[in-house]
Amino acid sequence: ANPVPQCRRAINECRGANAAALRTIVDHHGWPAADVVGAPASTAALMILLHSTDLDFQLMCRDLIAQAAADGRCPALHHAYIADHCAVEQGQPQFYGTRVDPATFRPYPVRRPQTLDERRRDVGLGPLDEQMRTLRAGA
Repeated sequence: ANPVPQCRRAINECRGANAAALRTIVDHHGWPAADVVGAPASTAALMILLHSTDLDFQLMCRDLIAQAAADGRCPALHHAYIADHCAVEQGQPQFYGTRVDPATFRPYPVRRPQTLDERRRDVGLGPLDEQMRTLRAGA
C-alpha cells in the first residue's frame, strides 16, 4: 500500500487542528505577538497561519499582524510573509517576493518591481536575486 495518501491526510488533519487552535487563541487574545508569547511561539503561529486553508482567517490575521508589526510587537518580516501569501492566494501581485511558484521556480508576480529590494530591505530581507540564487543552489 502507498503510505503517501495516509501521510498527506495526517498532515492536513494536523494543520487543520493547529489552525483551529490558533483561531481560538486569536479570537480570545488577538494575534500572539512576539512581545507577549516570545519570538519562537509567534513564529510558530505564523507558520500555522501560512498552512491554514482558510483565506478569510488569514486575511483577518494579516491585518492584526500588520498592526502588531507597526507597533513593534512582532517582526515586520512576519507581516511580509502573510501579506505576500494573501496577495498570491487572491491572485494579486505580492509586495515582497517571498512566494515562489513551485512549478516555475520563479517568484509569483510582484507589484512595483523597481522598488522591490527597498521594501525587502525594510523588513530585513536581502535582495530578491540573492534569495533566488540561494534557492536554486539548494534545489
